[in-house]
Amino acid sequence: MFELFITMMERLGIIVTIAFILTRFQFFRNMIYLERLDRKQQLTAIFFFGFFGIIGTYTGLRLSTETLNIDRWVIDLSADEAIANSRVIGIVIAGMLGGYRVGIGAALIAAIHRFTLGGFTAFSCGLATIFAGVLAGMFHKKNKQVKLRSAFKIGALAETIQMLIILLISRPFEKALALVEVIGMPMIIANGLGCALFLLIIKNVINEEEKAVALQAQKILRIADQTLVHLRNGITISSARAVCQIIHNDIQTSAVAMTNLTDILAHAGVGEDHRREGPVETAFIKDAIKKGKIVVGQQKTGQYREKGNQFGATVIAPLKIRGDTVGTLIFYFRSEKEVTHVVMELISGLSMIISNQLEMAEADKAYQLAKEAEIISLQAQISPHFLFNTLNTVISLIRNDPSKARKLLVSLSHFLRQNLSVTTNNMTTLEQELKHTKAYLSIEQARFVDKLEVFYDIDEDVLLHSIPPITLQPLVENAVKHGFKNKERDCMLNILIRKDDRNIYVTVEDNGDGMSEERRGQIGMAPIESKNGNGLALYNVNRRLMMTFGKSAALKISSSAEKGTSVAFSIENEEEAIGNGQNHKSDHCR
Repeated sequence: MFELFITMMERLGIIVTIAFILTRFQFFRNMIYLERLDRKQQLTAIFFFGFFGIIGTYTGLRLSTETLNIDRWVIDLSADEAIANSRVIGIVIAGMLGGYRVGIGAALIAAIHRFTLGGFTAFSCGLATIFAGVLAGMFHKKNKQVKLRSAFKIGALAETIQMLIILLISRPFEKALALVEVIGMPMIIANGLGCALFLLIIKNVINEEEKAVALQAQKILRIADQTLVHLRNGITISSARAVCQIIHNDIQTSAVAMTNLTDILAHAGVGEDHRREGPVETAFIKDAIKKGKIVVGQQKTGQYREKGNQFGATVIAPLKIRGDTVGTLIFYFRSEKEVTHVVMELISGLSMIISNQLEMAEADKAYQLAKEAEIISLQAQISPHFLFNTLNTVISLIRNDPSKARKLLVSLSHFLRQNLSVTTNNMTTLEQELKHTKAYLSIEQARFVDKLEVFYDIDEDVLLHSIPPITLQPLVENAVKHGFKNKERDCMLNILIRKDDRNIYVTVEDNGDGMSEERRGQIGMAPIESKNGNGLALYNVNRRLMMTFGKSAALKISSSAEKGTSVAFSIENEEEAIGNGQNHKSDHCR
């Protein structure tokens, strides 16, 4: 029995190999993470795991009940022979991950094959295989990860049931009993461990890949966050130097350089002491600019060989604005071995995101030429930190709470869409402003769980009233960023929209840090030079309100240190004003 157990454990090496191969298939990843497989995915899984069950049979150990001799490979069986095998592993994994249909489908394929091999346990083993598929399907749970302990228990239980079926059905009983006494315990333990090992390998490989992708994404976002401020004015010598230094510090390259279409603007890393800015003369840089694609040069092979270049490999990534190449990023490596697939993906992502930042810089220049200067200023208030922190929150939620991650992305989409709308719309409604504000707050509440509580007191009758876009949200963001900066919990925000016979009143109240009387008098009157912010958002809101509705609509700010702040404004309720002036019965006709 012990020899049989050791031999079966050796055969688990085949299981390890197949488990690793499985991680290369997209359909198997879908089985792990998707709530439901479509018909094509189910059929693929059924045939694959059915074939896996057949392999488990063929790699089993043939046992003669007459002599108790063990043969290591199975081709066919005589009347007194049976198989100690790992067929159940594939069936159990199929049912647990794919559900009843996949488990039973794979079991039927493996069971029919086992029946055709013969032996006095052919029917009982085939029937037991089908029972294993049904059993595993019972433990399939949507939206829940399969645990290793569960895989071991179900695998062992499936083998235990097989032993019982052999005893109940196979004849003669004496042979069946002798067989179970020899193979029962080794198969129960080995296949239970095999199911757990199979799942462990798959999870570890996939988790490591996802971890690498997440780390790469975080690195790109971190670099983007640091370089954004330097690229606001496009590609210049100073911005290129800063960007090259940031990238070189964060990525394991020998050196990083940056060019525009004609000149090398900066070089950071090995050789920066003697490499100087100058015209682009090397062939591979010109080729990358011309092709607009990533170009890889190997110094040893002679491809794009550069005279005096002490580096083993060079990767040139183009920088583009609206599809046109405007410069390049150059990455130098000590050897070709360092230019891995992961590094190439990282370089590709960096070139894309820096290209997007350059497009943003071009857009900023266009905005500066626009007639509506106050709208442009508000657009500039969209914080890259807010965007990147939100994306990092989404990344962390994708694995643990996909539904919440989807909702957060919807809120972010609505928030960004509303910010973009100010470039085309001069006016919007209070309803749209409130939706925009709620989208922003839902993102903040997801990022700071149990820290922020929001209360709404809204008069629904006034929500269709017109107002300049991005008026309410900056007031709320100012409270969150500055009012609650030093509070770790119990942050309360009240948003009130009310009306009376003549006016509509909008108020944002917080229980944050408050401010001094001197600063309260400065806010909204002009931009303020301060390490905590310049007050530009409130200044623009205040200015546009007065330009649109007159001085009576100016922001009214009340605040006390450690007691919170209230920012409010009022606008004329035109419908009520007209109704009260022309028809005093209007209030009774609603």
